[in-house]
This record gives sequence, structure tokens and C-alpha cells, in this order.
Amino acid sequence: MVKNNEKLVKDIVDAVGGPDNISSSTNCMTRVRMNIKDKSKIDEDTLKNTEGVMGINDADTYQVVVGPGTAKKVNDLLIEKYNVPSSSDSSNNWEDNKQAIKDQQSQGKFKQGIATIANIFIPMIPAIIAAGIFQGFSSLLGQMMADGVVAGDFWEGTRITFALIGNSFLGYFAIFTGVNAAKRFGATEALGGMIGAMSIAAPLIELSTLVGLYDVDQPLNSILTTGKGGIVGVIFGVYVLAKIEKFVRKSVPDVLDLIVTPVITLLVTVLLMAFVVMPISGFLSDWLVTGLGFIIGSENMFVSVLSGYILAAAFLPMVLLGLHHGLIPIYAIQLEALGGVSLFPVLAMAGAGQVGASVAIYLVAKKVGNKRLKQIIAGALPAGILGIGEPLIYGVTLPLGKPFITAGLGAGFGGAYVMLMGVMANAWGPSGWVALPLMQPGKMMHYAIGILISYIGGFIITRIFIKDDDVLNV
Repeated sequence: MVKNNEKLVKDIVDAVGGPDNISSSTNCMTRVRMNIKDKSKIDEDTLKNTEGVMGINDADTYQVVVGPGTAKKVNDLLIEKYNVPSSSDSSNNWEDNKQAIKDQQSQGKFKQGIATIANIFIPMIPAIIAAGIFQGFSSLLGQMMADGVVAGDFWEGTRITFALIGNSFLGYFAIFTGVNAAKRFGATEALGGMIGAMSIAAPLIELSTLVGLYDVDQPLNSILTTGKGGIVGVIFGVYVLAKIEKFVRKSVPDVLDLIVTPVITLLVTVLLMAFVVMPISGFLSDWLVTGLGFIIGSENMFVSVLSGYILAAAFLPMVLLGLHHGLIPIYAIQLEALGGVSLFPVLAMAGAGQVGASVAIYLVAKKVGNKRLKQIIAGALPAGILGIGEPLIYGVTLPLGKPFITAGLGAGFGGAYVMLMGVMANAWGPSGWVALPLMQPGKMMHYAIGILISYIGGFIITRIFIKDDDVLNV
């Protein structure tokens, strides 16, 4: 496997113009993300046909989809064997910074915002997944103990341990967000973490009470209270922090910088955070939760079914455009306000629809003798079943065109069912069967049924519309 990865890396490096054409590299769960100096040197036809490459995406970075696990190993080999700088270590390279700014300017403000959100949250995805799974198992054990299914100190100790692991991240999500946002905005990371911590700290209630902004009878209706504005407030707060820190640092003599800059920066930022950012972002978050309640929390069966279908069916195009990262703050807002995330289970059906569509394509490819497409699908399907949909998107359904649409149409039926059944998750991450432990107790079965419905829907609709000629020469 190591030799296979080494060959894969060599083939990728050759296809993108050699190691000197890669200014820096990093990876997410399924992709190697490279900053390319001269994209005209890339041989995309060769790269697409390289064994092990499931797809490419030319976005804010040049992204090569190689699958879960492999992406990390490929990136490590790029750094270790070809001396490609890690993206996280290239912040002092002025040429990289200049190119990054140019890339951002060509993206437009909206896509810049989405890219910023992605860079804040993507590094936390493994922790989000692990914390959600442990939180789910803790809740499940608690329910089983209450029902008398299991009993004793062993199970109680297990439940507490799982809760400890889950809460160690989810309970301090704001702090981790503050640290990563500071890294993204160019502020001191520890100060960003302090802004996140301040937003959930108990003395905030004392301050709110002192100035008359705290509602003792209805704490959640307070203008200012712990967690007000949630993750959105923390991100905006750290953005303000970065601006203030840079301004103060320019104005303070070097000999006083270490003491004066963090003190003044924190004081000004915390006052703005408490009396401006948190109340405003809290209002926006409350408005968003209320709005989502009409759409995805409606008691009207027709509205639930329709919204579930549309959301699941439209999610794949959002992934293609990179807009799905913009949903993460909505997940976080739902988790904080409702104690669970209802949007994530619905959108997770999109990946299942793609699995069903890919199985239909596989059968047609087998019929017409397209061995290469069969091999791609066979390699990408396990990842798709486990909830990593990008290999199927970029390697199978998107290149064929029609299946990209039919997969979404099929997934809509699963989304409608999941929405109707009120499925909620304790966290978010990859979809598919990996997400099953993330679902709240009592809703896991409905989530599983939704996946099966999406499989069947994606398969049937794709099989109806896909023709032999569509698959023959791909």
C-alpha cells in the first residue's frame, strides 16, 4: 500500500507540472489541496486517468480527490519526499500570500466567506465526529439504564466516560472555533480562544445583570447571556479582535508590545463583543432558528415532506460549489438552540442517493463492458457508503452529467422521510452509515430507513434515465 501511494504521489506530481509548480499543500478527509503556481502546466487528462485519482476540482485550491485516509498519506509524502511546503507552514512566504490574495479576489466576496468558514471548521471535523458519537452513545446508555435494559456501576461509569469525552469538545466548541478563527484572520490564536471562552463564561451573566440586559425569568430571551450569538458571534468577535490587534500593534512601541497589545486588544474586543457583537448575532441566530422552524420544524406534514425533499435533492449542487461549508454555523446554531441538529440528517441523504445512482451505473457499465468505470465505482462506493461522497461526485456522477441530477432526485425521498420523522443528530460529520451513532436515541432506525429509501430512489431514477450510450465511452 505504501508503494502504491508513492506511485500515486509521483503520478500526481508529474501531472501537475512537477514539485516546483506546487507552492504548498494540505489535505482534508478526501482531497489533497495544492496551491499551484502555474495551472497551465497541469495535464488534466493524464491526472483524471491516473489510477487512484477519483476526481479533480479547481477551486480556491487545486483539489485532487483520492479518498479518505489516502489524502493524508499523499499529502505527507508530498511534504516529506518532494519537499512541498505545508500550507500551514507557508504563511510567511510572500509569494504564496500574494497568490492567495489574488485567488480570493477572483472568487468574489461570497465565495471568500464560504472558504473562510471552511478553513475555520474543517480542521475540527474529526473532533466533531468523535464527540458526537460519544455523546450519542452516552445518551443511548442513559436511556437504556432508565428503561432497565442495563444496570450497574459498570454501565454508569461507561456512560459518564462517554459523556466526558463528548462534552470535552462540544462543551467548549466556542473556544476551538475562536482559536481557528484567529488563525484564519491573522490574530493571536490564544486571544481568539479567549474570545470564544468569554462568550460562554459565567461572569458574562453577572455583567448582563448589572447593565439590565439579563432576563432572570426567561434567560434564553436575554439580550446578553452565555452563548448568545453562538458560533456566529465568536467568528465575528474574533474578526473584530484581529482588526483591533493589528491596529494596536502598529501603534505600540516594540518594547511594550508584549504587554500592551494583548491587554488593550482584549479589553476593547470584549466590550464590543458583549454589547454589540453578541446581541446582534444573537438576534440573527434567533431569527434563523425561527425561520428554520417554519421550514424544517413544521408540524404541517406537507411542508415537512416538501422541504425535506427539496433540501436533500439540492444538496449535491451545494457540495459541488463548495457552499456546503456555509451550513456549519447553521448546524452549530441548531445544536445550541435545540439540543440537536435536524438539518444534517436530511442533507446526509444526498450521499445515499448518490450510492444508489452509482450502483445503477455500475450495472450498466458491466453490461456495456466499461471496465474502467466499473473499477472507479468499485473503489469509490465503500467511501460513499461510509458517508464520504466526493469520490462518487467527481469520479462518477458528475462526469456523466445526468446521474448527478438523478442521484439528488432519488435522495429527496429519503430526505422527505427523515424530515417527516423528526430525526435529529447530536453532531455532524460524514453522512452514510458512519453518521448513525450521531443520531439521537429513538431516531437511529428512522435515519437508517431514510438511507435505504435514498439508495432505492437514486437507483431507480438513475436506471430509468441512464442509457447504455451514456456509459459506453466514459
